[in-house]
Amino acid sequence: MSETDFDIIVVGSGCAGAVAAYTAASAGKSVLVVERGVFAGAKNITGGRIYSHSLKKVFPDFEREAPLERRITHERMAFMDPASQLAVDFTSPELAEEGRDSYSVLRAPFDQWLAEKAEEAGAEYICGIAVEELLKDEGGKVCGVRAGEDEITAQVVVLAEGCNTVLAERCLGNPRPKPSQMAVGVKQVLELPSGVIEDRFLLPEGEGAAMLFVGDCTHGNVGGGFLYTNKDSVSLGLVATISTAADGANEVPVYQMLEDFKNHPAVAPVIKGAKLVEHSGHMVPEGGYDMVPRYVFDGCLVAGESAGLCMNMGYQVRGMDFAVASGQMAGQAAVKALDAGDTSAAGLASYKQAMEDSFVIKDLATFRKWPHTMEGWSSMFTDYPVMAREVFNAMFSVDGEPQRPLMKRMMPIVKKRGLLRLAGEVRKAVRSL
Repeated sequence: MSETDFDIIVVGSGCAGAVAAYTAASAGKSVLVVERGVFAGAKNITGGRIYSHSLKKVFPDFEREAPLERRITHERMAFMDPASQLAVDFTSPELAEEGRDSYSVLRAPFDQWLAEKAEEAGAEYICGIAVEELLKDEGGKVCGVRAGEDEITAQVVVLAEGCNTVLAERCLGNPRPKPSQMAVGVKQVLELPSGVIEDRFLLPEGEGAAMLFVGDCTHGNVGGGFLYTNKDSVSLGLVATISTAADGANEVPVYQMLEDFKNHPAVAPVIKGAKLVEHSGHMVPEGGYDMVPRYVFDGCLVAGESAGLCMNMGYQVRGMDFAVASGQMAGQAAVKALDAGDTSAAGLASYKQAMEDSFVIKDLATFRKWPHTMEGWSSMFTDYPVMAREVFNAMFSVDGEPQRPLMKRMMPIVKKRGLLRLAGEVRKAVRSL
């Protein structure tokens, strides 16, 4: 192989990029990370949760040093209409077991920690510069990057630029995601004392809660709300599919959805008195398996959100564990190709094999139908929360009048929606899950 400035260049220092850099540098390869933000995590606003299993494979003792917020032991899902909610609460010691556990994180400090680990392993960092182009040799093989006026060469480029895949589209020919496959996310971080958080969410000291909402939080549009407890703050926000959020027929812009969500009777009490310390927005890939593009090229691998590796199941949102795992596999494949002296697509093919054999692609494939099911299931976001309110009002309301048997109170509410239609929708959803 010809001489290059570095063995590997990593574009982007999110979970995927930093882990790829750490993995390759730990194997003795020369690695450069080019991060567009002024520091790793500067432009990543995802305050959410990370399932620890993939992180533990890279950093076995991460719990001792990573800037984690709270271990999640309390799950909550809620259907919301404009004035009510139906919530399911679940807490279990199994959620805290090693290998099954998850943590709330704030990505700015978490990404900086990952970058520090990569630097400790020997990776070099350039921050505050955007990569404008992937360099290619005469045969079309990726051989480096152009950032500003600098051209830097490498045997392998790992592209982890995030969900706004400009380079993958322009330089590699990957298709631009469809509007229905992308969501816009808005999030706020709201400060609250740790004791208040534990009181309001019924948490033991130091433990955390994750809450997901569907229905009125997005004014009936496809999407949902989320809330994660941190040590002394909560991350609150929502995501709405771009195809509907940006539709001219949608009367409520996303920022107003968030304000209405914060004022909903199910949310306002738990954030009462909180101080707003951050407000931000971001795009999120939500197309699942069918939006995963080609991710192995001559001289280049694509990892993390750039490869569409994100999954929103309604009851579970995953992306960071996919990113960590794909970053590790990309770093390992790049090292293997360098050692073999072949960084063509064929030489880098072990990345594709590893991905397909892993939980990443297998999980996306298992739940392949869900994004399409959710996209076409408008009643889940509009009528179902209203039906839930009617059912539980009929169950719990006592007005002094003689009550009919419970079934006779329930059936009119269900029948006016159509028993066969409801059964068909639920059956379709269950089969896609």
